Amino acid sequence: MQRVRERIRARHYSLRTEKAYLHWIRRYIKFHGFRHPRDLGREDLEAFLSSLATQDGVSASTQNQALSALLFLYREVLLESDGRRGTVPWLDNVTRAKKPERLPVVLSELEVQRLLAQLDGELWLQAALMYGSGLRVSEVVGIRIQDLDLEKRSLMVRGGKGQKDRTVMVAERLVPHLDVQRQRARTRWEQDRAAGRGGVSLPFALARKYPRAPTEFGWFWLFPADDFCRDAYSRAPVRHHADLARLQRAFKAALRKAGIDKPATPHTLRHSFATHLLQSGADIRTIQELLGHNDVSTTMIYTHIVGRVGSGTISPMDRLLQ
Repeated sequence: MQRVRERIRARHYSLRTEKAYLHWIRRYIKFHGFRHPRDLGREDLEAFLSSLATQDGVSASTQNQALSALLFLYREVLLESDGRRGTVPWLDNVTRAKKPERLPVVLSELEVQRLLAQLDGELWLQAALMYGSGLRVSEVVGIRIQDLDLEKRSLMVRGGKGQKDRTVMVAERLVPHLDVQRQRARTRWEQDRAAGRGGVSLPFALARKYPRAPTEFGWFWLFPADDFCRDAYSRAPVRHHADLARLQRAFKAALRKAGIDKPATPHTLRHSFATHLLQSGADIRTIQELLGHNDVSTTMIYTHIVGRVGSGTISPMDRLLQ
């Protein structure tokens, strides 16, 4: 497992990917009575994946995540440790589960307004940023002070999905709220410096490359956590960003208070951002860049939500009742 962790970090995968891969590899080994994966073959791998679907009832995307973890184990760890190159022949014939083609849940503008009215403080600002800039949950809580440019009304998203950076818009009405939040973050940063406490967590080896960075205000979080924790890489005490689970819980409560019955999550605000931009006439390529999609076909799903039915088209049922 230590070799798996080392190979993952050598590939610069995110910490969330590392945790997910280690989780599935442990479950795979436990499922087969703690036998070494080197002694297992295609039938053993397919038996594990089948049990996830039939016994645990996981989704196709979860099943495919487990498969990706195991493919990484065999191709990047076991072959490497055995001094071999190439691929294991039977791995090439393992098929991925077919994901159902479902449209994302989207809130109307009125529903977004009702939802935000049930939030306040930092949680309101985080949700408003997700809707106003099309951010993911991990992206909004992970904003650093240096990434925010209020003069240009822009925000640099660092290390998004797929370790890609992108620039997104900042809503004009959020500028004063962000300025206040930045001042709150500075107060917290000054308190840490006065108390001689540690700095913030940095990805990979940036702390070694820039020794002063963890204690500089530019690297500080816009939404810092209340307490210190252990850094996942160095194990030193650091201040991390706010817990994304806190926003998820608050969103669920706000959804209930607003009387919205849709199965929405905080990520729904990102879907709503894209859909409402498309409805307002924004170009699909612009939306693709703002969302950070690799392929425009991923962004095209929002055209199915908006629909392309002409304004003069009516249902035959309406004609029947006239």
